[in-house]
Amino acid sequence: MEVSNVIEIDFSQKLEIKISNQKPVILTDLTMSLLGINQQYQRFISNRGQTPFNLTPPISAENNLVNLKGKESLMPRRARLLLPGVALHLIQRGNNRSPCFFAEEDYLFYLEHLADQAKKHDCAIHAWCLMTNHVHLLLTPAKPENASLLMKGLGQRYVQYVNRTYRRSGTLWEGRFRSCMAQEEHYVLACYRYIEMNPVRAAIVKHPAEYRWSSYRANAQGEHSALVRRHLLYQALGDTEEARALAYRALFRHQLESGLIDQIRSATNGNYALGSSRFAAEVESVLGQRGARGQPGRPRKNPTVD
Repeated sequence: MEVSNVIEIDFSQKLEIKISNQKPVILTDLTMSLLGINQQYQRFISNRGQTPFNLTPPISAENNLVNLKGKESLMPRRARLLLPGVALHLIQRGNNRSPCFFAEEDYLFYLEHLADQAKKHDCAIHAWCLMTNHVHLLLTPAKPENASLLMKGLGQRYVQYVNRTYRRSGTLWEGRFRSCMAQEEHYVLACYRYIEMNPVRAAIVKHPAEYRWSSYRANAQGEHSALVRRHLLYQALGDTEEARALAYRALFRHQLESGLIDQIRSATNGNYALGSSRFAAEVESVLGQRGARGQPGRPRKNPTVD
């Protein structure tokens, strides 16, 4: 029996192997580990008296490869760009963009545990916004790994709470959170505005002060917050709390430029440095990782001179 070279994988539900002239064969259910796909497939086909079709190259923790449609597909996780003391804009979405907050108590639970995890892992929260199906945070971790530890601890507690409260099971979040480091000059305050203007862009409210589940009232109106800690650039807006709040409110008189919005989104979704080309180059030099999106196509060859 010939095995086709089309292997369709639905990571959220099941693994199906399409065999020529036959219906797809379901190998596993939801809990199957990716690292066992090759071994279980080989055993399954052998038990049917057929010649196993080797998934080339085998899936492993080291190379993280899956053979799709007869081709080798490399799907590595890019290491996060993280530096201690550098502000980080991050976003975490509900699975399939489904709601992750259903009632007032959900928002309050999330914020309570966000404060606890931020304190535990030494992350300064500067701005935040909880939308129905995603979360925005602007924070500065004291150590590179602290942001991930915060989100892991917070995510686990919140998912357990939601599953218990609403008698559901399964994942709530859409994979790991996305993030970008923000250059201090101009871009950190732009992230403040981007985050707290999110309900306005979504046409939920006309002014950010009308939205309860964001840090705008704390940053712009001096409302007490046990969660928000001022970034140095925020503190530089004035000599007093009143002066800083007044200057901060002035930043919201105009919408963010569309180009800047696109830049923030692109950097966050792609795990690139948010800032100037010089800032991206500095990040690359320090971390040894790409700090900016590469140019499409093959690199140009230098012309040879005879």
